[in-house]
This record gives sequence, C-alpha cells and structure tokens, in this order.
Amino acid sequence: MTPDEILQGLYDQTLVGNGPAVLELTNDALAQGMEPQSLLFDALIPSLEEVGARFERGDFFVPEMLIAGRAMAGAMAVLRPLLAETGVQTIGKFVMGTVQGDVHDIGKNLVNIMLEGAGFEVIDLGVQVKPEKFVDAINEHKPDIVGFSAFLTTTMPMFKANMNALQKAGIRDTVAVMVGGAPVTQEYADAVGADGYAADASATVKKAKELMNKRRAMAGV
Repeated sequence: MTPDEILQGLYDQTLVGNGPAVLELTNDALAQGMEPQSLLFDALIPSLEEVGARFERGDFFVPEMLIAGRAMAGAMAVLRPLLAETGVQTIGKFVMGTVQGDVHDIGKNLVNIMLEGAGFEVIDLGVQVKPEKFVDAINEHKPDIVGFSAFLTTTMPMFKANMNALQKAGIRDTVAVMVGGAPVTQEYADAVGADGYAADASATVKKAKELMNKRRAMAGV
C-alpha cells in the first residue's frame, strides 16, 4: 500500500470503527517509515472530526461515536509514545474526572478520546474523584482546563463543592473549568460558576478549543 492509501484507509476504518484494521494500518504505516504525526493529523484527527460532524447532523449516534473513538484509541496507544519522542506540540492540557459519588464513565471516556484526537493531553483521574484529588492534580499537572463529569442529579452538587475546593486552594483563577454529563444544563453550569459546558463529546472539543483561545488571548500569547 502507498502512504496515501494507508492514510485513506486509516480515515475510512476509523470512521466505521474498525479497530483491528486501524491498528493493522497504523503498524503497517510505521513499518514503512511513515511519520506518526502524519497518521494523526492527516487521517485519525480528520476522521474523528467527521465523526463529530455526523453526530451533530444526526447521522451518527453515541454508539457510532464510541466505536470510532475506540478504534482511534487503539492507534493512539501505539502512536502516543512515538509522538512524545518527536515532541509533537499538544494544544492544551486537560484534567478530567467523574465527581465523587458517581461511577459513570462511558461519557467521560468518550470525551477523553475526542479531546486526545483533537490534540489535547488528557489526564484522566477516573471516577469517584474527591475535590481534594482534583486540587492535587491541578497543582501537579498545571492543566489549562479541568473537567467535572456527573451522570446523576444527586452528584451534580459536587460541582459546587469542587469549585469551592479550588477557590479555597487559591487555584480557581489558574484553570478553566468545564462541566458536563447527562443531567447537566448550561443554566446549572452558569449557576456553579463554570467557564464552560458542553452537551456531548463533540461539543466538548469545540468548547475546550474556545476556552484555550480565550486563555491565550488573555495571556497575550
């Protein structure tokens, strides 16, 4: 296969969520000496962007997004260490976690994959994340954005508890805060003082990029 055929194949197979084919094509490409960043920026990211666009149009639904995301995640597991070696610039750092009292992670995991696909470095703290764990992670990783995920109306109040913890630790102004999850609304996000809200994984990427641009503008970068 030519490099162009490999890139087209990666794009097509990621789109339909064919994980084994994506992995095989990734390994073939590397064996041929193709650049890891070429696979990422010329095939995998454009494919995941198309998945997001189809989701927004109503042509794709959550299952299609999930299998495409998983297919890409398989390729990313191979490419990530190589990309780190070549010093590929990430567009921002994102700490993510499901709030304390909540064990739901499918939505969060999908968001993580989409964010990684868009060029973010994602630090996933998992589920049942206590406010102090978010504080520690922000101090350790110095992210641009922190994301709080909640799937239950009963755990949504943890957003406010987390915000209070950031405030108390004196780090609220150092990081943009995004919230999301099935029961969360823009009104609720505004009420807890979050910087951003997104209804789904595709919208999260857009909002995260917006917040990054805003932060850069404010920093004069």
